[in-house]
Amino acid sequence: MINFNELQIENKLKNSIKYADFKTPTPIQSKSIPISLTGKDILGTAQTGTGKTLAFTIPMINKLILDKNSMALIICPTRELASQVMQTVLKLNVREIGIGNALLIGGESMQKQLKKLKKRARIIVGTPGRINDHLKRQSLNLSKVTYLVLDETDRMLDMGFTPQIELILKFIPKKHQTLLFSATLPNNILKISEKYLNNPERIAVGSLSTPIEKIKQETFQITQDKKYHELINQLVERNGSILVFVKTKHGADKIVKRLKYDGHSADAIHGNLRQSKRDRVITGFRNGKSRILIATDVAARGLDIPLIQHVINYDLPQVPEDYIHRIGRTGRAGKEGSALTFLTPNDKSMWNSISRLIDPNFKIPQDGQRRKFKGKKRPNASFNKEKKFKDKKKFKFKKTSFTDKKEKFKESNFKNKKKIFGFTNNPNYFDKKSSNDLTADSNKKNFKFKGKKKFKNRKRPKNFSFKKFKKNKY
Repeated sequence: MINFNELQIENKLKNSIKYADFKTPTPIQSKSIPISLTGKDILGTAQTGTGKTLAFTIPMINKLILDKNSMALIICPTRELASQVMQTVLKLNVREIGIGNALLIGGESMQKQLKKLKKRARIIVGTPGRINDHLKRQSLNLSKVTYLVLDETDRMLDMGFTPQIELILKFIPKKHQTLLFSATLPNNILKISEKYLNNPERIAVGSLSTPIEKIKQETFQITQDKKYHELINQLVERNGSILVFVKTKHGADKIVKRLKYDGHSADAIHGNLRQSKRDRVITGFRNGKSRILIATDVAARGLDIPLIQHVINYDLPQVPEDYIHRIGRTGRAGKEGSALTFLTPNDKSMWNSISRLIDPNFKIPQDGQRRKFKGKKRPNASFNKEKKFKDKKKFKFKKTSFTDKKEKFKESNFKNKKKIFGFTNNPNYFDKKSSNDLTADSNKKNFKFKGKKKFKNRKRPKNFSFKKFKKNKY
């Protein structure tokens, strides 16, 4: 498929695609759209930023135009991705076509969502948590859903949404078309596809673990205490918008505070922000009000901002796959981008895992191999008596007797009294000559204490009293 006009779709939808300025389809779009238009289930995998959203949106709208009683449900892992999908839906002029829609995400007013659902919304886009909330309230009816999309499924499983997804699927009719899209394809997704997809068509575009070729990747060896100063240097050297990824929410707020103090326009986006605040931050970053966006991995997927020119990994991600999603925020839609990663000595293990994911032929550097047995037991080896101590110069053991220790002790003039080389700390003891004839027991018997009286044979008087302690009555 070279052009969207070649698709067997309704004219209304063709005009909408033309007005939205979607011209040339991407590889995932050209492969998946014709198949999904036939009603088959799809298991699609492609890198981030390759146009998966439009790949399932076009067949969905076409199906809803043809069947005016059917509904479509799109489940996304994050609020940002759900909002992004809804923006793509609205770009296709769904309002002019006449299909109602509702965005069901946390952090937004429940009353507004209830009003939209009452107006016969046929396109439902949302996150698992809020969709389940509406199902419990019985404000959402999924009995007419004929088109189901699970977007960024690997991310949803990583975030622990599996029970909530299975609960949602119980409210959907058995006869429906399912499209499962993911950036990676681990074993748990294959199990879900076998359970919920009916003979799916497998579509894969490009290598799942290889970042986009037009992204220039760089690493910078640095210590933890110098990270922020180097970040300032990179912000000064680079032009255009910059997305900085950190590990924690607290770390994101802390860096933004320091950047603002240093005169930089920056904002933070993470899970603790309200949805209205998130929208304002993303809108400000899109419009160029803030040049720097500090984000946690909540923004690693589905954040489609064409202006992002640089990605800086201030901290490495917790999961190797998230590295690919992070740097996939730049270099979107065929444009060039750059990704810089700060590496501290503690990041070696995670960086090796990331390198193996990108390149299966990657080998750990030699210095890493040398330290392979550090802190562990040495490998077992056969013992050879003839081979021991060949080099006598390296293995010299000097025996020291007790008398040698006495002489050393004397030479030191007793400067360090804590060092004791015998059974006593009395230095005069070492001047006495030791007699070999006497044993330890005889020494004990013959030893006499001076200045002490013998009380053994003393006779006490019968009427013995301590006059000294008598109380005086008067």
